[in-house]
Amino acid sequence: MTYSKKKPNLLFILIDDMGWMDLGCYGSIFYETPNLDRLAAEGIRFTDAYAAAPVCSPTRASLMSGKYPAHVGVTNWIGGHTTGKLIDAPYIRHLPLQEKSVATALKEQGYQTWHVGKWHLGGREHYPDRHGFDVNIGGCSWGMPVNGYFSPYGIETLEDGPEGEYLTDRLTDEAIALIRQNDGAPFFLNLWHYAVHIPIEVSAKLTKRFADKAKALGLDRVETFVEGEFFPCEHKKQLQVKRRIVQSDPAYAAMIFNLDWNIGRLIDALKETGQLEDTVIVFTSDNGGLATAEGSPTCNSPLQEGKGWMYEGGVREPLIIRSPGVAKPGSVCEVPVTSPDFYPTLLELAGLDLLPEQHTDGVSLVPLLNGEENLSREAIFWHYPHYGNQGGTPGSSVREGDFKLIEFFEDGRLELYNLRTDLSEEHNIAEQHLERTERLRQKLHQWREQVQAIIPEGNPEAGAAVYG
Repeated sequence: MTYSKKKPNLLFILIDDMGWMDLGCYGSIFYETPNLDRLAAEGIRFTDAYAAAPVCSPTRASLMSGKYPAHVGVTNWIGGHTTGKLIDAPYIRHLPLQEKSVATALKEQGYQTWHVGKWHLGGREHYPDRHGFDVNIGGCSWGMPVNGYFSPYGIETLEDGPEGEYLTDRLTDEAIALIRQNDGAPFFLNLWHYAVHIPIEVSAKLTKRFADKAKALGLDRVETFVEGEFFPCEHKKQLQVKRRIVQSDPAYAAMIFNLDWNIGRLIDALKETGQLEDTVIVFTSDNGGLATAEGSPTCNSPLQEGKGWMYEGGVREPLIIRSPGVAKPGSVCEVPVTSPDFYPTLLELAGLDLLPEQHTDGVSLVPLLNGEENLSREAIFWHYPHYGNQGGTPGSSVREGDFKLIEFFEDGRLELYNLRTDLSEEHNIAEQHLERTERLRQKLHQWREQVQAIIPEGNPEAGAAVYG
């Protein structure tokens, strides 16, 4: 790839809790995302892109470090703690300072480094400014806007705006201001929106627009939820999983629309300042859409389940990359990719030497941007030894080619799926493919040993045996 003037600017947009089916270009017929659909038409849309975990902090640590969450030690959302048949596995509650973040690597090579939005990778001593960012606007220990999306926010690293100001608008304003005042040096803008995490809040006017749309489509007359099993975790055992089976929540649709509008404003600012064609734009999410608890505002169908689960709905994400010199704008890539890959990708796009001793688990995606159809990697892995707040249970998984194996820690259960023919993971074929199942199980165990993954132990109070 060649760039017109200098090292490219790098804009990394991370959305919180956005599901794979939450964009028009991924198939949603209820949500409206014209700006992101246009971005996909100008770049590459990935169909098999994955977050490194089904919850936020582990994926964020993976993005910053270029390592799988189990390798970093951040395997749960920071602050999370649950028990059930198993005791919660211990985990590190911050991004360790000894990890050389992608921001630090870029800063050392002359990049301006700006973080705007959610962080959730530790307390003040582990804030973005301690991990290579020159600017930190809005990043703190919070995993959600505790006081809601309307000012006053109470975020210690973001001055409150006028009463009623909307957080997604404000963070975009801050990002645009940084772009407009850029002095010409290349920048890395790490824009991690708090949206579309709960609370689901947006203007009444915009919500009405989608309430009217839902009515026009007849979505107000169809079954919305299916009540399921009781939660397996102790703190929610009296509650039942509530699965949304159709995208129809007007407020959530309005939040998506507002987010898309703000991304359009950001791209317009790049264009107006003459920086768009010198900027790589990456857009993705940190985990699957919230579909089974906490209001269940979205539906990830045809993917199974959502945030907090080991199934595809918990980890498969939208991913769009618009890059100068990309081989085939508007193309679709079906190669599986995962969060640790962004670290070496950004370095290579910047024309910098890779740091394989740091981003040990990532593979650069630049060959895919150049039109190649595969990567030199056999498999990708997940390890989530925790109970999700959304109904999922602890486990690990591996994807090799079209096949995905999940091992659940409560009982050692193995589930094997052919994602090419069974995207919804409805048909467990482990018993029909014993040799493949055993080979993938061994591969998964070897990987866990390699990254020193911690397995949760049995809970004596629940009468569970230790899983080995």
